[in-house]
Amino acid sequence: MLSWLAPIIVFGLVVFVHELGHFIAAKLTGVYAPRFSIGFGPSLLKKRLGETEYVLAALPLGGYVRMASKEDEATAFLEGGSENSATTPGSQKDGFDPEAMIPFGPKPIPESRWFESKPLPARLFIMLAGVTMNAILAYVIYVGLLLRSGIPTPVPVAAAVSPGKPAALAGIQAGDSIVSLNGTPLKNWMALLDSIGASAGVPLTLEVVRHGRPVTVHVTPVAELAPDPRTGERKRLGRIGMVASEVFEPVPVSRAFREAWRLTLDNGGKIFSTLRALISSGAGVSDLGGPIAIAQVSVQAARGGIANLLALIALISINVAVFNLLPIPILDGGQIVLNVAETIKGSAFSTRTRERILKGGLLLIGLLFVTVMFNDISRNMQSIVRLVGRIFGKSA
Repeated sequence: MLSWLAPIIVFGLVVFVHELGHFIAAKLTGVYAPRFSIGFGPSLLKKRLGETEYVLAALPLGGYVRMASKEDEATAFLEGGSENSATTPGSQKDGFDPEAMIPFGPKPIPESRWFESKPLPARLFIMLAGVTMNAILAYVIYVGLLLRSGIPTPVPVAAAVSPGKPAALAGIQAGDSIVSLNGTPLKNWMALLDSIGASAGVPLTLEVVRHGRPVTVHVTPVAELAPDPRTGERKRLGRIGMVASEVFEPVPVSRAFREAWRLTLDNGGKIFSTLRALISSGAGVSDLGGPIAIAQVSVQAARGGIANLLALIALISINVAVFNLLPIPILDGGQIVLNVAETIKGSAFSTRTRERILKGGLLLIGLLFVTVMFNDISRNMQSIVRLVGRIFGKSA
């Protein structure tokens, strides 16, 4: 049950909040938004309140909002199918109202209610509202976690040691407290991490306390491609395969709000840095994960408790916000670039040009999807082979 429920909660909440941002912004700017759906696929429940029909659909993986737009056909195709069009008259079976606007009735949509009729600042406000809501979701989660548990602070105590890595080979055990490095007392975890990161291939002497007794270990970090703990940029750093323990320090409400803002900005900045390294050099392509990886992490987080699941939702929400700002045509960032370019040009691009731009964006997203699915399947190939073997009776 958990393997199904956790991914639905993570995917659903993050995408729903994103679309809710677009919907609220459309309403605030006067753009006609006849439909807002929670989920995709066949409708389970639907109710029209005012000029908007609210839908609960069968697949609860997010949602979508329909706005009156000249590009409605392309938007409907990308977000749920042409049957959800905002500008095509509905049928009698859909609850036709002779006093309502399309798609619920015969009345035309006023020119002032179309997305394209709004000035550029209003259109930008609508397009940025989705990523803004994702950032707000992450911020609110961080505030709640900080008020509940306090600020997590890593300390130089081994929480886990990876088998086969330098730390394990040197004899470091989970629970060991590292008190000095090369004879110099350690102030905190970051001091240890910085020294290890700068010492790939260089032997280090660590003084640890194990069960109250001092122990000396000698370890040589190996160079690995890893995110810089301060900037998030991927680079070759010394690593020994040890995870730090954390202590939680209670914080007052005012500091919780400040720290949550810092966490949101820091995580967003690290994601930007990772994307920049990915685009500039292709570094880390093999580390990209897709739906399978997110589902697996979601289940693991849920098993670790509600706090872990919420922290994962916050991180994925920031990822969605940053990713949607990329200047790829079918993403919010691409639509922003397109609208700004049309404003500078003084007129809209032709239908043919827009189709070419859209196809280019679909191609890029398609390539990205194939890449992450290949990575997901590659990581899980052993499990897939075992499953196939069981199905065909070829495993012992």
